[in-house]
Amino acid sequence: MGAAESVPETSIHEFTVKDCNGKEVSLEMYKGKVLIVVNVASKCGFTETNYTQLTELYQKHRDKDFEILAFPCNQFLRQEPGSDQQIKDFACTRFKAEYPVFQKVRVNGPDAAPLYKFLKASKPGLFGSRIKWNFTKFLIDKNGKVINRYSTATSPLSFEKDILKALED
Repeated sequence: MGAAESVPETSIHEFTVKDCNGKEVSLEMYKGKVLIVVNVASKCGFTETNYTQLTELYQKHRDKDFEILAFPCNQFLRQEPGSDQQIKDFACTRFKAEYPVFQKVRVNGPDAAPLYKFLKASKPGLFGSRIKWNFTKFLIDKNGKVINRYSTATSPLSFEKDILKALED
């Protein structure tokens, strides 16, 4: 249980995902940018802190080749029940999120999104590769490689120094 899966891809830039309108988006467009990839939920106890701090980080660093990619997920106590459009409206209205919010995905199990299979294989957590909860954050370098994985309880501002270091590299 929780064993890392073998994936053929070597970079996040090799994946295509769907935006909240169902349109395919190649992550190749983020080459040369430092990324945070995060599974989000609207009705979680960690929602307020994470969305607020992610928006703050985005406002501070978006002009420095930095982007946040938010992937709604309803796998944890169904805390992201809305439609893709409702989720985007929530993030953009309540938290002023200007970064992309993609189509809802599964992050664990046999039907997990291929991107999340890659992220988990690249940087397993302390007790296996499974995503444990909402707002698990992955820091990605400019070449699309996973630098680090941060738990739900790790606030986004607490690893800002890691983002700054990645932006300098």
